[in-house]
Order: sequence, then C-alpha cells, then structure tokens
Amino acid sequence: MGGTHGPYRQSRRLWRYHQALSTLRRGGSLFPCRCSRRLLAAISAPHGATNLYPGTCRHRRDWGPQQGQLPSWRWRSPNRYCHVPEMFQSAPQGWLPTMVGDVVLRRADGFIAYHLATAIDEMAMGITQVFRGADLLPTTAVQVALMEQLGGTPPRYYHGPLLLDHHGQRLAKGAGASGVEALRQTGWDAPTIVGTLAATMGLLHGQPRLSAAELLREIDLPRLEGACQGKTACRLQPIPTG
Repeated sequence: MGGTHGPYRQSRRLWRYHQALSTLRRGGSLFPCRCSRRLLAAISAPHGATNLYPGTCRHRRDWGPQQGQLPSWRWRSPNRYCHVPEMFQSAPQGWLPTMVGDVVLRRADGFIAYHLATAIDEMAMGITQVFRGADLLPTTAVQVALMEQLGGTPPRYYHGPLLLDHHGQRLAKGAGASGVEALRQTGWDAPTIVGTLAATMGLLHGQPRLSAAELLREIDLPRLEGACQGKTACRLQPIPTG
C-alpha cells in the first residue's frame, strides 16, 4: 500500500505485461506454439534439471485460432551469454538457448507466465535486491535476460536454502506439511518458532526464544550471506519441548 510504484496487485498491472509482450512480438522475439504438454513430454530430452523446448514451432507465424484454440506465445531465446547476479549460490551462467531454451511467456488461455510478470514487476517497482528460495534459482536466467532485452537492469539475487523436514522433504502445503497454526496447536509460540528457524539457518546458536524484531537487530546482510553461502537446503532443528 502507498508508495510511488503502485498498483501492487498483478491483476491491475496487466497492461504492463501486454505492453511488454507487444514489444517483444514486434521485435520478432516471440513465436506461436501449438505443442501440447503431452507432446512436449514425449519429445523433450532432459538437459540438466529441466527439459528444454525442442524448437518444434520456432518457424510458425500463425497467431490466429485453429479449431477454436489459440497458441501459446514463446520467447525466442536469444543466442547470447547470460550471467545471473547471484550472491548466495554459484551464479548461473551460460548461453541462453542451452541454459533456459524457449519458454512460454503467455499461455494459450491468455494467462501471463511467471517469468514475464516477475521481470516486469521488478523493473516497474525499481527492485534492486531479491531474496527468495533456492528452488527458483534455475529459472532466474530467464528473468534476467528478459529484463536486459526490455532495457532494464536486473536486481541482485539472494537465493536462500529451503527448509526441509526430518526426512529431507521440502516443507510445502502441497506435500502435506503442517504450517504455523499446527505448530501453535502443539505448544509453539511465536518466539519459539522464530528462534528455531533462525537456529536452523545457522543465524543463531542454540534455540533461543526471540521475536522477529529482536532477530532483525541480531542479523545483517554479511551475517546472512555467511549463513546461506552455497547452502540450498537445511533441516529443521528438533522441536523444543516443555
């Protein structure tokens, strides 16, 4: 709320996304794609941690509907080198076609892809530092390259480790992981949760009870970098008792 970079709801920023898509399309950086997910699953070959688009529709120019279906819009990955300004992990770098491939920026149903929305939002809001989970690091090169192509300056990125349970699984609602409310029901209060998470990250020794405001007074960016450097995951400390 407030500030000079609103509106902050993405549903009210659609015009920015469509403006960027128009710029990319006029410059020949987009192409229509009619590949189904099933087709891509059958023909895509693994490359690293992701499947790169094989270029099936790269030469298509038919943007209109066919059999009542519109195509998705893919970004024609430029043949240039990209270096991600990453501060915590090893900085991804390489040639974009073999690093990220041709990604969808606008789905066939009209929805804007995360890559484009994130890039446009960060440019429009003047974001200079981004802190987020290490699971998003592999896709960051797409956002960096899009910002550079659209005349923006990418922020510095800090991809912190993901929190894992005692079995090494990521804590996620989709995987049935319990949230803060479940911890409260078992006797955890806010200072216990904050202190335990800080100790798990290696920001504090032991498992002290402290508030979020107290934690902010304890840490600074150099200390955070020291705790997260090269670390993509960490296991939750044993649950305090009593």
